[in-house]
Amino acid sequence: MSIAPDRKTEIVKQFAQKEGDTGSPEVQVALLSERIKKLSEHLGSHNKDFHSRRGLLMMVGQRRRLLDYLKRIDVTRYGKLVERLELRR
Repeated sequence: MSIAPDRKTEIVKQFAQKEGDTGSPEVQVALLSERIKKLSEHLGSHNKDFHSRRGLLMMVGQRRRLLDYLKRIDVTRYGKLVERLELRR
């Protein structure tokens, strides 16, 4: 599931470290979290869609790796991000 362009720019503005920042771990994790949320809703009503389920698992793994990286380089940024996104870590 893709994110609407206006929603994507809103997320980027909200989580960017500075102006024009689209590649920081915070922005990437926030965008992945939005896609994961939408795909989870889709799988709630289409429970036999195994191709999308695989994509969901890959996105969850990518988000996990990005969060582990952020935790390694800066624990305070990691803590703030997990709190803002309300993740279970």
